[in-house]
Amino acid sequence: MKKIAHNHLVFFVIAVVLFWIKTYIAYQLDFRLGTDNNLQKFLVFFNPLSSALFFLGFALLSKKYFKRVLIGIQFFLSFLLYANIVYYRFFNDFITVPVLLQAKSNAGGLGDSAAGLMSFSDIFYFTDTILLIVLACTFFKQVKVKTRKTYQIVLLFSITVFLVNYGLAEKDRPNLLSLSFDRNYIVKYLGAYNYTVFDIFQYIHSSSQRVFASGSNLTNVENYRKATYTPPNPTLFGKAKGMNVIFVSMESFQNFMIDYKMPNGQLVTPFLDSLAHDGNTFYFDHFYHQTGQGKTSDAEFLMENSLYPLNQGAVFINKAQNTYQATPAILKGYGYNSAVFHGNYKTFWNRNVMYKALGYDQFFDASYYSMTPQNTKNFGMKDKPFFAESMPMLESLKQPFYTKFITLSNHFPFEVDPGDTDFPKGNFGDWAVDQYVQSANYMDQALKQFFDALKKDGLYDKTVIILYGDHYGLSSNNYTALAKALGVDKITPVMDSNFQQVPLFIHVPGVKGGVEHQVGGEVDVRPTLLHLLGMDTKDYIEFGSDLLSPQHRNWVAFRNGDFVSTNVIQSGDKCYSVATGSLAANQKACNSISTQVKNELQMSDMIVNQDLLRFYHPNGFKPINPTDYQYLGPTKK
Repeated sequence: MKKIAHNHLVFFVIAVVLFWIKTYIAYQLDFRLGTDNNLQKFLVFFNPLSSALFFLGFALLSKKYFKRVLIGIQFFLSFLLYANIVYYRFFNDFITVPVLLQAKSNAGGLGDSAAGLMSFSDIFYFTDTILLIVLACTFFKQVKVKTRKTYQIVLLFSITVFLVNYGLAEKDRPNLLSLSFDRNYIVKYLGAYNYTVFDIFQYIHSSSQRVFASGSNLTNVENYRKATYTPPNPTLFGKAKGMNVIFVSMESFQNFMIDYKMPNGQLVTPFLDSLAHDGNTFYFDHFYHQTGQGKTSDAEFLMENSLYPLNQGAVFINKAQNTYQATPAILKGYGYNSAVFHGNYKTFWNRNVMYKALGYDQFFDASYYSMTPQNTKNFGMKDKPFFAESMPMLESLKQPFYTKFITLSNHFPFEVDPGDTDFPKGNFGDWAVDQYVQSANYMDQALKQFFDALKKDGLYDKTVIILYGDHYGLSSNNYTALAKALGVDKITPVMDSNFQQVPLFIHVPGVKGGVEHQVGGEVDVRPTLLHLLGMDTKDYIEFGSDLLSPQHRNWVAFRNGDFVSTNVIQSGDKCYSVATGSLAANQKACNSISTQVKNELQMSDMIVNQDLLRFYHPNGFKPINPTDYQYLGPTKK
C-alpha cells in the first residue's frame, strides 16, 4: 500500500478512469447522441479515453506540482463538459469558439436563462474533482513524478487510442470531419473534448478564408443561382408596390401554438388564430426556422439576406464586418427609409455594428424606451409597453418605410409577471412548458394591441405586415410534457422535425390571403417580399425560393444538414416518409435532396466566410458604407 501511495501513475490512472466514467454518464444522461448500432454504442463508451489520457497526461510533465496540475486540468475539463451540458439542455447543440465570443458580448442578458437550466444534482459532474483533492491530501499525499518518460508513454498510448477510435468512426461514417454539418456526430464518434479541438481548428480555418478569397470563387454560386432561380407569381408580383413594410419577430414562438386549446378549451393565441383564418392574410402552416447557434440573430440574417447562418457561432458576432446586400440596402434604391425597434441595448448581439452593414438608417434600442423594472423582463422590454412606446417613433418615420420589431417577452424561461396576463399557466409536469403557454398568450395580447394601434393611426391599410416565429422555444428536453400537452404518446423523429415549424403571416392590404400549405423556410422570405413589392430578385445572390410562386421548391434545409420536403424528411442518418411518419421504404429516397442541401449550405458558408459579396455588383444596387450610419440614441432635451 505504501508503494501504491507513492506511485504517481496509480493516481493518474484513477483520475483518468473517474473522468472517463463521468463523461460516459454525461453522454447517457444529458446528450442525445443517437446510437443506432453496437459500434456506435462502443464508440460512445470508448471515445472519452483518448481525451482523458492526452489532456491529463500534461500533468506528468510537472515533477513538483503534478497533483495540482492534474487536478487543475481535470477541473477545467469538467467545467467544459458541464458548460456543454447546460448549453445542450436548451440548444441541443455543443458550444463552439464563436459561441464563447458571443457570450463575451451578450453575457449581461443570459443569467436567468442559464440558471433555469441548472439543478443542484449537477454537482455530480464535479465529484471526481472533489474526490481527487481528498485523495491528493490524504492517501497520495507524498506522490511526486520522478521521471517525464511516463508522459511520453501516455502520449503515445493516447494517440494510438485516438487513431483506433477514428478508424472505427470512419468505418461507420466515412468523411466524418469533412462532410458532417451536425456536431452531434463529431461528439458521438470522437468525443466531446476531441470535438472541441476540432472546433478550434475549424474556427481558425474559417477565420482565415477571407484573406485568400477572390471573385472567381463566385462562379459556381452564380451558375447555381441562375439554375435554381424561382420566378415570381405573375398575379401577385408588385401587388404591394410602394407600401410600407413591418416585420415582427415573435420570440421563440412555435407553430403548434396556432389553434392550440388548453384542456379547458381556452385558446392560447386567439388573435394569431384569427389572422390564420381571416382570409385576408397569408398564413404558412408548413414554414420552418433554419437558425443555428445565433438563434434570433440568425433568423434576422436569413430573412434579410436569403443566405444561411453559419455552422459555428453567429454571423452577427463573427462576420459583421462583411459586405452584404440585405433588404434594407436594396430598398434604399426605391426610396425606402429603414429602422429597427428593439427593447434591449444596441450592443446586444453586436446589432449596432451588424445593422450598419445591413444598411439600417435608424436603430431604436433600449435607450429610447422606459426601461423600468415594471416594463422589463427576461431579455429586455416587455412586449406590451414595447409596442406602445414604439408607435410614436414609428409614426415619425418618413414613408415608405421598412421596419423590424423584435419582441422579447416569450423568451426562455418564459416567465410572466403577475398582472401582465390573466391567462393561467399549464399543468403538464414541466415548468418550461407550463410557463410557455402563458408567455405565448401575453405576446398574443401585445400583438393585438399593436395591430389595433396601426389601424387607429391609418398605417394598417398601407403596410405589408410580416409576423414570423424566429426559432423554437421548447426543446427536446421538454418533449415528455409536450407530448402530454398535445395528447400523444411520444414525440417521434418526424414530429421532432415538425416542431421546427414556426408560423409565418404575411398581410398585404387589398390582397386575399388564406392558409398556405407549401413547405418553406426563413431563407425564402426575402424573395417573397421583394416580389410582392415589384422588385425582381434574379440579379441577387440568394438561396431562397418565392413562397408564393407556382415554381416554389418543395424542400427546406436545416443548418445541421437535415431537411424537410413534401414527401420525405431526413433526420440524422435516417430518411422518413411524410405520409406514414415511419422510415421510408427506400432509405435512398432522401439522397437527391440531401446532396442539394449540403451543396447550398457549403456555398452559403463560402460566401459568408470568404466575404464574397464584396466582389459581386448587382445591377442598380448601391453598396452600403457602414460608416454612413450612426446610432447615437435619443436627442437629449
